[in-house]
Amino acid sequence: MQQLLELVTEAKASGDYQPLVELIPYARILGVQCECYGEEIIFRLPAKADNIGNPTVPAIHGGVIASFMELTALFQLTLQLPQPGLAKIIDFSLDYMRAGLDRDTFAVCHISRQGRRVGNCSVLAWQERKSRPIAQARAHFLLDRGN
Repeated sequence: MQQLLELVTEAKASGDYQPLVELIPYARILGVQCECYGEEIIFRLPAKADNIGNPTVPAIHGGVIASFMELTALFQLTLQLPQPGLAKIIDFSLDYMRAGLDRDTFAVCHISRQGRRVGNCSVLAWQERKSRPIAQARAHFLLDRGN
């Protein structure tokens, strides 16, 4: 927990959130990257042969897309907490809208409500244009504020 506290404090000061992403082993395996553009944090899943589920198309495995979006929500909520802590998934609902082709995929999370114990958010994933999403999700998290 102390390492998380130090990393979150340092990340907020520097604007470099990638060290937080590196704390999660599955995020490292997927290759998730975090980039800040002003106040908006955009997560990127680079094109990677290991993430392909349908080699005929080729298309990213649906589970990889879902995991990437869940990680996006987890990181966004963790960064928004006033005191560093971890968010734990309660519910995750995903709508696939089109095939995620073998190219870089981006996601952004918008927090609709962050209470004392529960956080609600939506995640949008796209590839070439944000206006043509490949998936959208809604998630609910239990917030652990390090108490």
